[in-house]
Amino acid sequence: MRLRALMETDALGLRLLGGEDELDRTVRGVMTTDLRDPSRYLSGGELVLTGLAWRKDPSDSEPFARILAAAGVAALAAGEAELGAVPEDLVAACARHRLPLFAVNESVAFATITEHVVRQVSGERAGDLAAVVDRHRRMMTSGPAGGGPDVVLDLLGTDLDLRAWVLSPTGRPIAGSGGSGAALPTPVCASLAAEHLAASRTGRRGPHRVSSHGTTYSLFPIRNSGRGTGTAASRDVRETVLSDWFLAVEADAGDWPEERLDLLQGVTQLIAVERDRRDAARTVRRRLAQEVLELVQTGAAPAEIAARLRVAAPVLLPGLGAAPHWQVVVARVEWDGGDVEGGPVAQSLLEEILVDPQAAGPEPSDRIAVAHTGDEAIALVPLPAVAADHDGAEPGLLADALLDTVRDPLSGGLDGDGRLTLGVSASVHSAEGLRGALEEARHARRVAAARPGRVCAAGHQELASHVLLLPFVPDDVRRAFTARLLDPLRDYDRRHRAELIPTLEAFLDSDGSWTRCATRLHLHVNTLRYRVGRIEQLTGRDLSRLEDKLDFFLALRMS
Repeated sequence: MRLRALMETDALGLRLLGGEDELDRTVRGVMTTDLRDPSRYLSGGELVLTGLAWRKDPSDSEPFARILAAAGVAALAAGEAELGAVPEDLVAACARHRLPLFAVNESVAFATITEHVVRQVSGERAGDLAAVVDRHRRMMTSGPAGGGPDVVLDLLGTDLDLRAWVLSPTGRPIAGSGGSGAALPTPVCASLAAEHLAASRTGRRGPHRVSSHGTTYSLFPIRNSGRGTGTAASRDVRETVLSDWFLAVEADAGDWPEERLDLLQGVTQLIAVERDRRDAARTVRRRLAQEVLELVQTGAAPAEIAARLRVAAPVLLPGLGAAPHWQVVVARVEWDGGDVEGGPVAQSLLEEILVDPQAAGPEPSDRIAVAHTGDEAIALVPLPAVAADHDGAEPGLLADALLDTVRDPLSGGLDGDGRLTLGVSASVHSAEGLRGALEEARHARRVAAARPGRVCAAGHQELASHVLLLPFVPDDVRRAFTARLLDPLRDYDRRHRAELIPTLEAFLDSDGSWTRCATRLHLHVNTLRYRVGRIEQLTGRDLSRLEDKLDFFLALRMS
């Protein structure tokens, strides 16, 4: 029971003297004492009742409050019968140690308070034991037809007063108490996902206690042994950490009894069954994607590919009359050491990242078909066959937008030895264009792979510029080219702190404009001319020539 509930029980006559911010503490027992040091009899969580007989003078209050706080008691309740009022020195000492303090009216016997606390705590423990049996029965009979995870979480909310959410590894709400899966703010979802992935990578056993935006949550991994090969215990954590859901409960499970922890573990097992069901529903879409991919990669006739796409379109876009446009997204998950197959992990991630929250149906990813081959996953994303928007841009997915909300959580899950890279093609409207779209997406992914960071993406728009070429320049050529141009400048900067490299970058970004560059660097134009002259002198190049500007530009991009 909570301290707040005790204070609100009129029959107990408790008056709060300090510790209003701590009233959500849990009371697990009660003890009456007048010992100066009762610590040997305390285990934590007690409401301590005292008649103040231990207090001989004001200096006794400080050590008494310190001892109780160190023992982890929930609160102190001091009777007024002996002294007529609770001394101010005790009030001050309890405040210093963040120990809630109540005054007990002289008309209320300590026995009355003790009986009430014991009855409430015992009743709650008995209720939890009964709940284990009853909840399992009700949840198992609900099944998928009963509403899936929402039904299970509703039981936690109504019967155990626990607010809980099922979240994906990227922080996407899947279900919540009272159907309030979307009620958890997006920043909190992303924060919890990042904490869950980081904790899972350590191999620590859940639940994981975390704090996000001032609230404490307990995170329970939802292990799913039905996916992939091997048992959950034998599989590398890297195979599952980026695909497993987790249960976030708005509570601190650190002081829960075993019965309640067992109940929550049972909840996660039931939700894992629901996850298996949803994965099974994706089987048809995965098979379609695999068939189309094999046709494209084996050089099948466009007519044969088009026929397969006509079968896929109604499944992915039910009710759509016209043939859709298509985009291809390629993803690759790579781990240091190469001992974990990345294809299935990349497939699960793509299915999560490409979720359309506006899609109808019980599972918002029902418009996505993803296949995998080796360490690569390939998604066929249908787009309504609409004209370009008012700005002349083609409709479709943008590479950076795909990662806006998932980069931080996934970076936590990949931290240390993993990378995720994505490439996005332009949209095509025919089978003839699908092979080119696949190659375009693969090229874009290789561009993303050349960038720093754990999670990177590139789109087809970038393939028309120099960035398409840079990833394919051999490493030794890149190093020799950049060293020849930039090493003299770096050495000079190291010796003289002249900032020639930043000056060169700013000069090129300003398109060679002396005025704009000087303003940007907060320099006089003459100072800027001196620095540029020094760059030219050290490198033997002329920054008024287009060829030399281009060489410097590429060297900076490859460094």
